[in-house]
Amino acid sequence: MAAAMMAMLMAGAMPLAMGPVSAQEQAELPDNDPLNLPANVALYAHNDPSVRKATAIVNGAIITDTDVDQRLGLVLAASQQNISAEERARLRLQVLSNLIDEALEIQEAAANKITVEKAEIQQTYLRVAGQFRKTPAEFAVFLKEKGSSEASMKRQIEGEVAWRRLLGRQVEPFVSVSDDEVRQVIDRLKASKGASEYHVGEIYLGAPIGTEAQVMANANRIVDQIRRGGSFVAYAHEYSEASTKAVGGDLGWVRAEQLPDALAAAVQQMPPSAVSDPIAVPGGVSIIALIDKRQVLTTDMRDTVLSLKQISIHVPADSSKEQAQPKITAFADQLKTLRGCGDVAALAAKVGGEVIDNDNLRVRELPPQLQEVMLNLRVGEATPPFGSSQDGIIRALVVCGRDEPQDATLPTFDQVQSQMEEQRVNLRARRYLRDLRRDAVIDYR
Repeated sequence: MAAAMMAMLMAGAMPLAMGPVSAQEQAELPDNDPLNLPANVALYAHNDPSVRKATAIVNGAIITDTDVDQRLGLVLAASQQNISAEERARLRLQVLSNLIDEALEIQEAAANKITVEKAEIQQTYLRVAGQFRKTPAEFAVFLKEKGSSEASMKRQIEGEVAWRRLLGRQVEPFVSVSDDEVRQVIDRLKASKGASEYHVGEIYLGAPIGTEAQVMANANRIVDQIRRGGSFVAYAHEYSEASTKAVGGDLGWVRAEQLPDALAAAVQQMPPSAVSDPIAVPGGVSIIALIDKRQVLTTDMRDTVLSLKQISIHVPADSSKEQAQPKITAFADQLKTLRGCGDVAALAAKVGGEVIDNDNLRVRELPPQLQEVMLNLRVGEATPPFGSSQDGIIRALVVCGRDEPQDATLPTFDQVQSQMEEQRVNLRARRYLRDLRRDAVIDYR
């Protein structure tokens, strides 16, 4: 969850709007004449029904202002963006909605005698702290600086683990995929060799009847935040209603025919790294990200695994191109003299640089601008300097080894079956949470 504390706006359940009062209903209303109300009423203050104090009691469990503020702190820390006061207010309501869902999930797990031990929560917390390259004590300070807390993070961990465990007991055992269904998928895969396959991320927002317009408006704000630099993975992790939220919305590699028609049509028109506009789907709204694409059962050179050394030098931050150019030119000249990876440490010492090793990096995991460059390099050669003088770091990569991709093979029977089962569990999980919301007693304060 290193990137995954971020928040996406998700519409919670809302009451259906009431229609106009009929003449018969009007006649049955009590007589208001004793109030002596004026015929022409002027309102001297605006009462916005969307503005509520962000506290709630969910089946007896209290969600306080502090709970909301601290979870919002996680969201804003991950977004790394400055948001408007209006956007913050909307986001706060969405955080409350998610805390309500989290409470329902933990309560339902407890009702089924599922609990998450403190030691397990602590283990996950330590792993998250490690992903931020911080000790537990340092991470607690970091969370406090962001307006959050260790307790808020651990509550989120508890909710995710409890819900996954509940689905494992109450949903997964009742999901089955027949051998014939799996074989049909494998046969279609064989027939589609060479066709496009897509690595897709999804954020799914449920839209109860009567809330479709509100959910779509929230989804549009989500897309806007992501396109301005927000983390799709973190938004999905925090707010998606799909079971894939635990993995940042990652659907894995799929073919267009495996997706709902509306999503399939969108993904085929998207370039890699793009995020779609909100897409109406049965029961809600989806936002998809095209992480990457490839050809089915076809070798892709971008799957080449590289062993690399990175040399980085520093220039004064916010230097102009003219100011940084002499140092960059000197760096480039030294790279031309490189005689293999064994010479990297000496070269770095000459230019006052630092060296970082990475022995297991796929070409497709590199920024698009570098992928073609890396594929054309031989072992022992270096890229030209790259980076940004604005952040003060100029880098070069040296290829120390490469493993060419193996011939593409069909996924195994078990892999196909597992993916199909996950899709069906995901659908039932959505329905399960919807039913919990319907039966809940929620008192807003």
